[in-house]
Amino acid sequence: MAVVNSARFNFGEIIQGYLYDFRDGVAEAVYESIDEVSKESVKRLKADAPKVTGKYAKGWTRKLDKGRTTVGAVIYGKKPETYAVAHLLEHGHAKRGGGRVAAVPHIAEVERWAIVETEDRILSKLERGIV
Repeated sequence: MAVVNSARFNFGEIIQGYLYDFRDGVAEAVYESIDEVSKESVKRLKADAPKVTGKYAKGWTRKLDKGRTTVGAVIYGKKPETYAVAHLLEHGHAKRGGGRVAAVPHIAEVERWAIVETEDRILSKLERGIV
């Protein structure tokens, strides 16, 4: 039975190094996927938004938040023309003289797509071995 010289091999440090590399690779795959999908989501919102003057559609933007342990993206309407009427357009609203204005669902569709697409992209990057 051969005896391994523990001074030459520190298996704990080797394994820890592999785990750090894996963690960094996963974090990079998540960050890249969220960045790509949030950009595409803004483009989709701008394309699918109801257009009368075009101000509403132009108001969509995103903010990428990267913390020490978290990554996320927020897609929001930066102009008053956007954030003030987004809920009314998405869900419809009452008319002044009675009745209702029909809803134009465009935000929920993009949100559902973004959730599924982000998961798919993260998994595909991990499966392709970007990590």
